[in-house]
Amino acid sequence: MAVNTAARLALTRRPRRLRRTEAIRSLVRETHLRPDCFIYPLFVCDGSSVRRDIRSMPGVQQLSVDEAVQEAVAARDDGVPGVLLFGLPPSKDATGTLAADPEAPVQSAVREMKRAAPDLVVITDVCLCEYTSHGHCGILDGEEIANDVTVAHLVQVALSHAVAGADFVAPSDMMDGRVAAIRQALDERGFERVGIVSYAAKYCSAFYGPFREAADSAPQFGDRRSHQMDPANVDEALREVETDLAEGADIVMVKPALTYLDVITKVKQRFQQPTAAYHVSGEYAMLKAAAANGWIDERRAMMETLTAIRRAGADIIITYYAREAARLLAAR
Repeated sequence: MAVNTAARLALTRRPRRLRRTEAIRSLVRETHLRPDCFIYPLFVCDGSSVRRDIRSMPGVQQLSVDEAVQEAVAARDDGVPGVLLFGLPPSKDATGTLAADPEAPVQSAVREMKRAAPDLVVITDVCLCEYTSHGHCGILDGEEIANDVTVAHLVQVALSHAVAGADFVAPSDMMDGRVAAIRQALDERGFERVGIVSYAAKYCSAFYGPFREAADSAPQFGDRRSHQMDPANVDEALREVETDLAEGADIVMVKPALTYLDVITKVKQRFQQPTAAYHVSGEYAMLKAAAANGWIDERRAMMETLTAIRRAGADIIITYYAREAARLLAAR
């Protein structure tokens, strides 16, 4: 009798009552995805009417300025508030000269996007890897990246983006001191309103492979371990974020997202600042490949993945799925 009574008492708590219907599940859901938490990355190239498929990233294309503007406006109409722009210059050299060219694809795209959609949030990647002939993220001294010389060039790149009308510049190079240098230069030239999204905890990851095809940015020798973070480290990530915030970053980013969910959580809990996470090319490509083979339901896997990143603490998710996810959310 005592056992039966205990069992009855235990069953007064039935968690399945809160899972019984979609309406009830939605009512008690802890983590909510919304289109306005997504940022849509775009690869902008020279020319016009260009939409060039990227083999390793199905559904993603290199776009000329006119096509990038159309894609950005379409994303905004889907409810995605902003884009992150990467540039593919018509030519490259050892110092990435065209990265700061006011007529380069990114700068031209910023101007046209702001004309077409003034309310669109335009963020620009600030790095040299797409622009250098050797594919490294800075200016070389032998086979080493010269930190301070690179930072000086990155400042000019960021300023050229600000002049074009960018809302945020996003240094992704992982050079020491670049956030402070960019912040100082922006303020001194009257761009106090331009924000900085810092790739604060950017790991040296195997999941960037498809991006390097998309941006034609694979290093011609060596790797990026001297400046991107060791995947084994978390405390170092917190120090990097703390430094970048002290130097003037408005938003901090963890990259990649899925294999660093713990880092996202710790960054958000420690600093309580706007936190972005980049659902990177390799993470995207894995879902695409598995779906193409019939191994997963792509839509469900996409939403589960993005929910996990959000649940970990990301306020902003940079994802190639931004438009597709936004449309699916709107249809619910």
